[in-house]
Amino acid sequence: MMSESSNSGYFQPIRRVKTLDDIQLWSKSQAYSELLGFITALNNSVKGKSYKFSYEVCERMQSVASLFKLIREDIEEIPLQNDQRFGNKAFRVLGERIVQKSDSWIISLLPDDLKGAAVELKSYFDESFGNYIRVDYGTGHEINFIAFCCCLYKIGYFSSDDYVATVFFLFKEYLDLMRKIQLWYKLEPAGSHGVWGLDDYQFLPFIFGSAQFLNNPVISPDQFVQPDIVAKYHEDYMFLECIKFINEVKTGPFAEHSNQLWSISGVPTWTKVNGGLIKMYKAEVLAKFPVIQHFVFGSLLSFDVR
Repeated sequence: MMSESSNSGYFQPIRRVKTLDDIQLWSKSQAYSELLGFITALNNSVKGKSYKFSYEVCERMQSVASLFKLIREDIEEIPLQNDQRFGNKAFRVLGERIVQKSDSWIISLLPDDLKGAAVELKSYFDESFGNYIRVDYGTGHEINFIAFCCCLYKIGYFSSDDYVATVFFLFKEYLDLMRKIQLWYKLEPAGSHGVWGLDDYQFLPFIFGSAQFLNNPVISPDQFVQPDIVAKYHEDYMFLECIKFINEVKTGPFAEHSNQLWSISGVPTWTKVNGGLIKMYKAEVLAKFPVIQHFVFGSLLSFDVR
């Protein structure tokens, strides 16, 4: 356990949403405003841009992404346990390693004047890859990674010039790692809505991915379910990359296994898709007690009323 910094004001984040009534307080908190504002800023930064858009990845961001390589190395070293249809318990071993090593990993990233923030960054980083006891993953873990990134911005580790790279490089690297983990350990979807949910595991890549099509009419919303369109453009657009992954891991008609996405294909414009997904995220993720009850609050993402 990392100790609280004695002179920086940083401290070990704690849970604050413990009852349904606390959801109202959360929606008025500084943390809610900061996270939603950060997601909106990332969304706006990639509007109309494909992966081919030219952007720079700063050295600091490369260093953060290198942590994913270390996790991949641990995955290769840890043998899977006896064949289990869902939730291979070897994931618990990976979790133990991440929690044990992340102290030194995060401290190594930070310059001396920012090392005190590691106590808060660690809390969000550790929760970004799933629940190691339940062997599951969902949007609550995804938001922890966004919180980790948001905190890096708040302490000045990144700047607004890094927004596009945060989506197209860092978040994409995270997403690629999570797909590996989800399949390798057969993670259960955490709090999945089943076929009526947007996705078993992720939500944010659909928001960022739909933003890429704004003012960039490469395809219309009704085309993203077409296999030839997915095959042609998945390397350029996050939304289609997600659809490709869904098609690879699920069987049967798309309208049955991904009903909500099928419904979205009937929305006339990407502007309405993008705006609708943000509203849905606020209602189905940020406003849901089962998701937010596990989120923790420190000085960087405070539960104080904004």
